[in-house]
Amino acid sequence: MVLKLINATEAKPGTTIMLETESYVVNSNDISKTGKHGASKCRIEAHEIFTGKKKVIAVPGHERFEVPMISKRKAQVLSVNSDEGKASVMDLESFETMDMPFAEEVKDAIEVEKQVEYWDVEGKKCIKRVL
Repeated sequence: MVLKLINATEAKPGTTIMLETESYVVNSNDISKTGKHGASKCRIEAHEIFTGKKKVIAVPGHERFEVPMISKRKAQVLSVNSDEGKASVMDLESFETMDMPFAEEVKDAIEVEKQVEYWDVEGKKCIKRVL
């Protein structure tokens, strides 16, 4: 579910935008001034939320981007599979169990029966931190 639409010139560092059906966090946005014959241009540097993959794009200033809805929820770890980088967790509100990948930052800290925070961004889920 898309939260809102913004212009490329409004994409400040820290803003989450959708690029090619993936969610990216903006690292920097260099905006060139309007000229005699054209509109402003934006050079946006961003990284993907879950994988950390970097992307650099150049777009007109009036280009529109979707800002995704990020749902941050709590869960309890039921089991951990470090070889695959996945964990089985139970949501603490709905008691739903699910398997999901976890971020590299939490690889050493994730353990059975610990509480974690997972993010749900446009249907993709990932464990982001241990509580």
